Amino acid sequence: MGKRQIRIFAFGGNEVAPVGLVDESGKAIIPDIALQWKRTKETCEHIANIVNSFPEDDYILTHGNGPQVGNVLLRSEYSRPILPPLPLDVCGADTQGSMGYMLAQILANQLKTKGIKKQVVSIVTQVVVGKDDPGFQNPTKFIGPSYSKAEAMERARTDGWVVKLYKKDDTGNEIWRKVVPSPVPLDVVEIDLVEAALEKGMVPITVGGGGIPVVLEEPDENGVYHSNYGFTFEDGKDSKIYRGVEAVIDKDLASALLGTMLLKRAKERGEDVDVTLTVFTGEDGAKLHYQKPDQVDLRHLTLEEAKRYYAEGHFPAGSMGPKILATIKFLEGGGKKAYISLTSKYLETLEGKAGTTIVRE
Repeated sequence: MGKRQIRIFAFGGNEVAPVGLVDESGKAIIPDIALQWKRTKETCEHIANIVNSFPEDDYILTHGNGPQVGNVLLRSEYSRPILPPLPLDVCGADTQGSMGYMLAQILANQLKTKGIKKQVVSIVTQVVVGKDDPGFQNPTKFIGPSYSKAEAMERARTDGWVVKLYKKDDTGNEIWRKVVPSPVPLDVVEIDLVEAALEKGMVPITVGGGGIPVVLEEPDENGVYHSNYGFTFEDGKDSKIYRGVEAVIDKDLASALLGTMLLKRAKERGEDVDVTLTVFTGEDGAKLHYQKPDQVDLRHLTLEEAKRYYAEGHFPAGSMGPKILATIKFLEGGGKKAYISLTSKYLETLEGKAGTTIVRE
């Protein structure tokens, strides 16, 4: 029997909802549920074809949730007169459930049409971050609706928000938004469940939206753990007690962490496992001089080349940057190969004819 292969597929927003839609006047269209399901079905058709090409391999799906969390926050804003607001960790859990349901049902149906009897299971997943992460001191991740400066300052005063200038509109008016920390992921709480699903031949969906951010609590001098909403837990000697926090974790970094954890745990058990990470995106791989006359497709990179280009600033923070950083972290953590690809060109990417392949050596 050959080496066990685990393929992690990290879906971006383009894989679960259409992006860039505009109406006749050029106004952006927010995809409704039907459009999200339609786009997800197209993605899952490609994934089912991949599974059909490598039926003996194991698969894990991860996904972003930025627009979906934005919608949850917007609904919460509109209902403020009659309902209490939702904390961000609960919003993340909300979208993990709804998006996991969508992905699990559609992919399972697609696999059945090909005669592949793999169950797809969605796992509501917590991801641990550090209490002392610098991100908590300088929140930078914009979330939720837009406000005028006066509205934003009022929410900062009444609700304790951290708000920052987002941009100016076409007429020069300032647009302000809430910002939250984006800490580095350190641990996946439900990693045992992920591995159990894999052992049963299932396809787990996990660390959705980067995972629900939680911190590890330490007991006070009396051995009491303090959690959210005034809850306390006693007699939890040597226990891991978690508390949800207001933050957003990068889903590609969380996916990379998941991959390195699977490799480390397999090695500790003496198992021969190969894990690859594929970050799916709306572009055919990484580029140098993106959208410029001298644009260059990067079909193959070594880890050192990827680190050098990243350090030189070739990959913007709001687009390809986090994806390259995630592949770097994955390879530094023990992975041998990572890919950046369109879902429709994954098989071509494996052949070096599309996408970007990054190797450790």
